[in-house]
Amino acid sequence: MFKTARFNHMIHLWKSWNLFEVLWLLTFLSLGCVITFVQQDTWFNFTVLLSGILCVVLAAKGNILNYVFGLFNSCAYAWICYQNGLYGEMGLNLFFFVPTALIGIWLWKKHTQTTQLQFARSISFKQLSIIMLLNLIGIAVLGYALMQISSQNNPFIDATTNLLAITATILMLYRFKEQWWFYIALNLFSILLWAFRTMDGSGDGVMMLLMWTAFLINAIYGFYNWHRLAKIKPVSA
Repeated sequence: MFKTARFNHMIHLWKSWNLFEVLWLLTFLSLGCVITFVQQDTWFNFTVLLSGILCVVLAAKGNILNYVFGLFNSCAYAWICYQNGLYGEMGLNLFFFVPTALIGIWLWKKHTQTTQLQFARSISFKQLSIIMLLNLIGIAVLGYALMQISSQNNPFIDATTNLLAITATILMLYRFKEQWWFYIALNLFSILLWAFRTMDGSGDGVMMLLMWTAFLINAIYGFYNWHRLAKIKPVSA
């Protein structure tokens, strides 16, 4: 019975993909393969790209399985960040994204049907303003702290991506559509961060640039999907 239900969930998952999602997935995975062969990049980096892409597109679709792929991606990406002297990103993925993925599964479970989220929420302008102010303060404090680490690269950009990621993840846990505004900003700063690392000679840079570009396109699509989900009236609070 359990195996049959799980199989039915997987069939429902793949049948729910539209043409844009399939083309987006195949395009960036194909580019990832090209980069792997041409630059003789590692297949480990490709698995980071693959798990990240599956994670974010499932999040955009409001599917709880995004957290499963996110667990692997967070651990693997943390290792890449450690090798590139991005200790804020490393700590964020290991000590924030891993536990919040488990929390996310628990919080989303009662609002899903066949792994699909049924509705989303929206926050007020006042709440959004407070969140943005707290982000600015947090970026200044964390950026200064990261500056004290001699091998740290791009401390304030690293701090910015950390605070934006934390904010977006918390909003996602509670199913707020405004998470995607923060994810869009996060992706833009992450592209900037890895552009600097690529110019500094990082061998991981090109694949990470591809991944964050894919994430940016997906975040815009995710906001469109979640804006629609936020219009759905929940049966119960």
